[in-house]
Amino acid sequence: MSEARRRYLTLQRELGGNELILSAGAVERLGGEAVGASTPAPSIERPASASQQPSRPSAPAPSRPPKHWSIDAPPVPTVPGIIVPGPEQGLLAVPSPWNTLDEVAATIATCRKCFLCEGRTRTVPGEGNPRAKLMFVGEGPGQTEDDTGRPFVGRAGELLTQIIEAVELKRDDVFIANVVKCRPPQNRKPLPDEMAACWAYLGRQIELVEPRALVALGATAAEAMLRVKKSLTELRGRVHSFRGIPLVVTYHPAALLRNPNWKKPTWDDIRIARQLLDR
Repeated sequence: MSEARRRYLTLQRELGGNELILSAGAVERLGGEAVGASTPAPSIERPASASQQPSRPSAPAPSRPPKHWSIDAPPVPTVPGIIVPGPEQGLLAVPSPWNTLDEVAATIATCRKCFLCEGRTRTVPGEGNPRAKLMFVGEGPGQTEDDTGRPFVGRAGELLTQIIEAVELKRDDVFIANVVKCRPPQNRKPLPDEMAACWAYLGRQIELVEPRALVALGATAAEAMLRVKKSLTELRGRVHSFRGIPLVVTYHPAALLRNPNWKKPTWDDIRIARQLLDR
């Protein structure tokens, strides 16, 4: 097995997946176990006569792999999700003052609309492909993000990068942002007025990027975007709509560091979001 394939399979196992790779007529499962392989039939010399052929017990029919061996991505949920409409565009609607993501970031850099500006080292507007098909939205910057001005670059960020790569994308292919653009003290949950102060920035970033799918990382991001107060259990397992864009809710990578058991459901959520890109 090549080193690249070994690394891919190891990552799948860490995320709770059981992907099968088809290569040269063989199927390799995580851990190197081959299941359901489809190999060419070996050549068999025809015996001189049937009487010379030794009797053999008939081989049992191959059994199907257990259901927990997930070959394909889980089906896209059909349970109706929450629909968040876009802002009304009437005659009195005020046009956005920002025409590019750089203009949004420049305004964020000098923003003093809430208390969070008092303790920040740097603002963290977001980064990535300005025409990304997939956009991730987290809660807010942590210590490492506050030091660097970049989103998701700590341990949770490293895990998010691995998750992105596991669905055959690169970090540079997606756009990553947060609900609030400054670090809350002691990494506490952002207050409602702090999220409200930053909301116009995030909303405009989504409008400018125009992703095909959104992923809300954690309950705080999901609640802010869907305008509801519900648990992750209630919000997961369905595709919501944010201003006409499909939105999937999953666990925050920091939560996965605390509880690895959540990696499997997160893996399922991310694969569903990946399928939405091709629709």
